[in-house]
Amino acid sequence: MTLPYAEVIGDPIAQSKSPVIHKFWLEKLGIAGDYRKTHITADGLEAFFRERAADPAWKGCNVTVPHKQAVIRFVEDRGGVGDSIGAMNTVIRLDDGTLIGTNTDAAGFYGPIADLDLAGRDVVVIGAGGAARAVLFALSRAAVGEVTILNRTRETGVELLRHFGLKGKVLPLDAPIPPAALIVNASTLGMTGAPDFDPDLSDQPDDCVVYDIVYAPLQTALLAEAEAQGLETVDGLAMLIGQAAVAFELFFDREPPRLFDEELRKLLTA
Repeated sequence: MTLPYAEVIGDPIAQSKSPVIHKFWLEKLGIAGDYRKTHITADGLEAFFRERAADPAWKGCNVTVPHKQAVIRFVEDRGGVGDSIGAMNTVIRLDDGTLIGTNTDAAGFYGPIADLDLAGRDVVVIGAGGAARAVLFALSRAAVGEVTILNRTRETGVELLRHFGLKGKVLPLDAPIPPAALIVNASTLGMTGAPDFDPDLSDQPDDCVVYDIVYAPLQTALLAEAEAQGLETVDGLAMLIGQAAVAFELFFDREPPRLFDEELRKLLTA
């Protein structure tokens, strides 16, 4: 009998730490199952989902860059995720082979900052891709003030502000970052193999929180600069573990044992 399994797909995929997280939880709970990482290009998405839909052992997958928007056309969207967030990072397989897409990024992103009072306060978001969509969706529910998006393409950022009903503006990536209560890097900038993102944060208020969703490396240039300025930071593992926890329960029908988060973080940073 083939063990039940899930996986993470992307292009590239070597940097993914998702298998470490899910295998850690499977072992802690004594579940006989597996979690893998699979390199899939954009051209291979359709064939991938067709093959997995026919495999009863497959529980689903997480989706990372650059496929979070492309997967929408290959799965059912029963929760209206395509219209609301506009990106999916999780696909689950039902017993009849139906594939359902959803998004656990928004909850994973917001969990570590849920105690912040962002109502009416300005926020800066770097990037306008699939992860940024989840971030902006969560921020739109937090009644934030103006949102400044830094992105290469102004039109994309403007459309995202409109889509999520947010007031704000779009600036180039190299523009000075305006003072904000929260700065979120929702792009791949700073990731291993990508250009660094090392802005000047000297004008930020003392209570500004800097949140970088990049986790490879864990200490990005952005977070290093924030710490040098004495600002509070949130690293990429916080969101990674948070979104994985929601996905794990969807895949394996068990809540992950979050009491071991510190042990898991040490494992991920070893």
